[in-house]
Amino acid sequence: FLSVTEDLVRRRAEHNNCEIFSLEEISLHQQEIEKLEHLDKWCRDLKILYLQNNLIPKIENVGKLKKLEYLNVALNNIERIENLEGCEELKKLDLTANFIGELSSIASLKCNIHLKELFLMGNPCTEFEGYRQFVVATLHQLKYLDSKEIERSERIKALQNYPEVKWKIREQERAYLLKRAREKEEAQRRMQERKDKKQKQMDSELGFDSPDSPQEKPNQAEGDGEQERCRTVENDEEDRRFWEEPTPYTPESRLETHRYIEEKRRAKDNIRESKKREKPPWTLVTAEGKVLNVNVPKLHFSLKDDEDNNQIILDLAVYRHLDTSLLDVDVQPTYIRVLVKGKPFQLVLPEEVKPDSSCAKRSQTTGHLVVTMPKAKEIILAKQNVSASIKHSDCNTQQKNTRRSGQVEKLEVDPSKYSFPDVTKIIQEKQRTGQGPIKLQPQKVTE
Repeated sequence: FLSVTEDLVRRRAEHNNCEIFSLEEISLHQQEIEKLEHLDKWCRDLKILYLQNNLIPKIENVGKLKKLEYLNVALNNIERIENLEGCEELKKLDLTANFIGELSSIASLKCNIHLKELFLMGNPCTEFEGYRQFVVATLHQLKYLDSKEIERSERIKALQNYPEVKWKIREQERAYLLKRAREKEEAQRRMQERKDKKQKQMDSELGFDSPDSPQEKPNQAEGDGEQERCRTVENDEEDRRFWEEPTPYTPESRLETHRYIEEKRRAKDNIRESKKREKPPWTLVTAEGKVLNVNVPKLHFSLKDDEDNNQIILDLAVYRHLDTSLLDVDVQPTYIRVLVKGKPFQLVLPEEVKPDSSCAKRSQTTGHLVVTMPKAKEIILAKQNVSASIKHSDCNTQQKNTRRSGQVEKLEVDPSKYSFPDVTKIIQEKQRTGQGPIKLQPQKVTE
């Protein structure tokens, strides 16, 4: 059975930085919990506890939660109200759609003096004659029962008829408990039948798998396929029979349904895992050593021969939001291999490249993987052209500079060629600083 684990509580306590000792509210609904435990030790400060839609058969291990104000255990397999005396601050208790037939067990809630709201809708006890009167007369502190306010006149009337109502409730309780005993026996019988049938099926499968005669060995593959088809048909028939068979709504049938669904889910997972294991590995290199072009992830790509820079560029359109850690790039002299989430993409290159000088980057806009691979054969002519172009560009820059300098030389005199005196500095400039706080900038005065 599944119980409350520390890992589960910590995961559900994200709003409290995963700290459980100071936790005041936690929601553990729809977690398939079958036993309620540990919370009274780990989360002593709990005020609100949601446990609806689980498979809890009994209220237990919550008596030490002194600060608990609201407990929701709706849609569970609870048959009796108990073990809540220690919840001194309990104000609201939700037991909707359980299997409470022992209505007299509500007397245990007399100790919870702060209890104002109680929900018992959907329980067998609500069908008892005098149900509401009995609860109103038993729990004086209640203000609301099943979302309906308890009037003062209603309480007075319930107290007046209490002895008679109490006797009626006890009689109906006895009849219900006898019915429950029969249901439990029936559930036990059905469970045993299912177990025996399953064992018989397993034995027959083992008998079928054993080789009977050497003549049947050649048709073993056909026999396996036929066996698989028969098993699928049987499973479908069993599934249809299980869901169409009418059963009473009891804690046992609810648990049985859960177990059946869980069993089917596990069987599907096992089949899926076995298929994954049986899947043959991808052929990337043939037995003769020939490298194949493979695109298992089915991605768009482009291969560009950049002659100007003497390199080959691969643009692989990987998924935009794919984590880079799921990509594995392997560049070889004659081919490139990229593993995308374990699925290989392999491409034979038109020329030999340098794996050590290659680099792989992700585009920030498209998310594509761009792999740049320099070619192994260096082109000398390309280098000369490059150097010539560089020289040519240098010449151009020099000419441009001379042009610029020539334009400037028209306005200035070169003292190395001409011995003209510098007439620009005949008149001396004197700096006169202004006095006082108003004139802050020094003024240049020419005399």
